[in-house]
Order: sequence, then C-alpha cells, then structure tokens
Amino acid sequence: MQQAFNQETNRAAEAAAAVIERRLQISRREFLQFCSGVAATLGLPAGAEAAIAQAVEAAKRPSVIWLHFQECTGCSESLLRAEHPTLEKLILDIISLDYHETLMVAAGHQAEKSRKDAMAANKGKYVLVVEGAIPTKDKGIYCKVGGHTAVDLVKECAADAAAVIAIGSCASWGGMPSTDPNPTGASSVGEVLGKPVVTIPGCPPSPYNFLATVVHFLTFGKLPATDKLGRPLFAYSRLIHENCERRAHFDAGRFAMEFGDEGHRKGYCLYKLGCKGPETYANCPTLGFGDAGEVSWPVGCGHPCIGCTEKGVGFAKPIHAVAKMLNVAPPLQYARIVEEQGRGATFASAAALAAIAGAAAGGAAMLTRNLGMSHKAEELEKAQDKAGKNKAEV
Repeated sequence: MQQAFNQETNRAAEAAAAVIERRLQISRREFLQFCSGVAATLGLPAGAEAAIAQAVEAAKRPSVIWLHFQECTGCSESLLRAEHPTLEKLILDIISLDYHETLMVAAGHQAEKSRKDAMAANKGKYVLVVEGAIPTKDKGIYCKVGGHTAVDLVKECAADAAAVIAIGSCASWGGMPSTDPNPTGASSVGEVLGKPVVTIPGCPPSPYNFLATVVHFLTFGKLPATDKLGRPLFAYSRLIHENCERRAHFDAGRFAMEFGDEGHRKGYCLYKLGCKGPETYANCPTLGFGDAGEVSWPVGCGHPCIGCTEKGVGFAKPIHAVAKMLNVAPPLQYARIVEEQGRGATFASAAALAAIAGAAAGGAAMLTRNLGMSHKAEELEKAQDKAGKNKAEV
C-alpha cells in the first residue's frame, strides 16, 4: 500500500515537472535552482525551496498593478535586465503584470480599462507596485495620468490592494525629486497613504529584491519581515561596508585619494572619495546588478556608493563628503602595505618602540582624525604647511 502511494506521489511530481517545463521553458533542475536562489536571497531555512516550488507550481499568479509617477523608469529598466528568471517568464508565468504603462501594449482608454478590470477581478488580492515619488503641492497637479492626479490614483489603487510595494528610492522616501527646494512637494508612497508600506529603495534597486518579495508573498501569503523603514530585512539588514570587497583595504588603511591615482587603480577603499557604504544598508555587494558578475555595482566599478537606499544620505549629502561611521569603528593602528618579514628586535627598534608607546594616544587620535578628513580639508592643511615653510624661509 505504501509502495502504491509512493508511485502515485512520483507520478504527480513528474506531471508537475512537465507542467513547469512547458510554462517556463526551463528544466526541472533549473526551476529548483531558481527556487533555491530565492530561498537563499530571503534567508529562509533549508527546505523552504520546496514550499516556494509548490507555490509557483500550483498557486494562482498574483495580479500586479504597477504605477509610474515622478521617476526615470530606472526601476523598470532594472527589472528588464533580470536573468533568473528573464522578464517574459517573470510577468507571464510567475506574476500577472496586468498594468504597467511602460511595458503594456494598450494605451489611453484601453490602458485605463485594463487597470480597472484587473482591480475589479482581483479585489483584495492584487499587489500594487508604485515607482516614483508623488507630487502633493498645489493639489498634486504636477503629475497626472488619464486625467487623474498621482495622489488620487495611488489612493484609489491602494484601497483594495492586498499589499503595497514602493519600488525605488523615489517611491520609498521621495528620492531625487524630493531634494531641496522640492518645488512639486514630492513625497513617498507611505506619506501619501498615511500608512506603512513595503519599501525597496535603490536607484535602481536590484530586481531580485523585488522578485523575492513577491515570491515570498505568493508562497506564504504575507510580505517578508521589514525594518522600521519598511525595507525587507533579507536585503537591507546589513551595511554595504560589511560585505564590500574593498573592506580589507579599509581595515589596512589603504585609501584611494583621487580618481585615477595609484590607490584607485589598485582597488583601494573609496571611503575618502565619499563612499557612503559605512552608513548605507543594502545588499548591493553580495548581489550585484545585471548578472554581469561581482563588479557590476558602483563600488566594484570604482565609484563611491552614494547611499541611494538611505533617506538623508542619497541625493542629500554631497557625493564626495565622507560617510558617518555607524557601527564599524576604524582600527587604532594600520598595518603597512608591505610588512617586513622574519626579523628579530634590534636595539634601535626597541628604542623606537618605547617612543611609539609614549605617543600612542596622540597617534591614535591623529589616525582617526585623518580617516575622517575630507579631501578639501587635506588640501587646506597642505596649503597652510606650505605657507608656514615659506614664511620661515623669509
């Protein structure tokens, strides 16, 4: 009897595998690899990939309504470049993207009808995704779609949504449109709706942060755990600085001082060029962008992180201003780039050690001060030293 049950179970699994192969045009092995990848991204325990696989196989695809407001469409562009799965498999076989002004064929009245039909057919079950900030000044007249203001549209669509996701920095906290002087009164989705929403900030964010969030909703019927800003913890619980491939250079005191200098060419830490990684929460260094390898993110390409996932950092702090250290303190001493090997203590080195011990406090303070010194301040100090030497010579 048990044998018959096992045979029936195997036949059901094989039938499900055949359906997946036809739907996604990928092998069962590739599908399970996708499920395992999503489970790993979400930080779920072993065995969770089975629940994800079952949900994607059997559950009805969630209806997604995607609104565009004050933005550059970079978040959608990021989604277009997803490879696991590719866009057409994502929107046709995993989710049902029923309204997206950039990707849909319909336009004008037909597009508006598609949105309203999807909302009516999936009342209380659809996922609302908002891309872009929402202008609120002068009754929201600075952004209209189909004759309706962005404020009215987002409130109408959110009323019967099962979940609301703000994708990108603009929708999450205002982003670039909300920077001073903010002439349109650009605001976040949460501020307009007056309630917390799931935020996936970034300019743009990784498409897999969005995909994993939606698959979590599809699998467990709820959105993933978030921090106090609404960001999913699986993607925004660690500082960029903690997982940065240049972190070892920071710990060793090796910094690029100018773009193109020797340190920059050798891949040294970009902290002194204004990298905001020490105060920015995101998984950029571990995930990358565009499936082009680990270097496919700003720091990997040689540019400082601008802190686009943090309100008050991205689009607020000057790009080359040094970051505030949140939970990573610089060491009191740095190793030299080339350390001498295999030499015992000499009389001269012992005498030098005593002198160093006496000046340790002052030296530590100087190292810490130099770490946080901006390039402009360093140049000013050099100019003052030069002026002092010239005066002494006179």
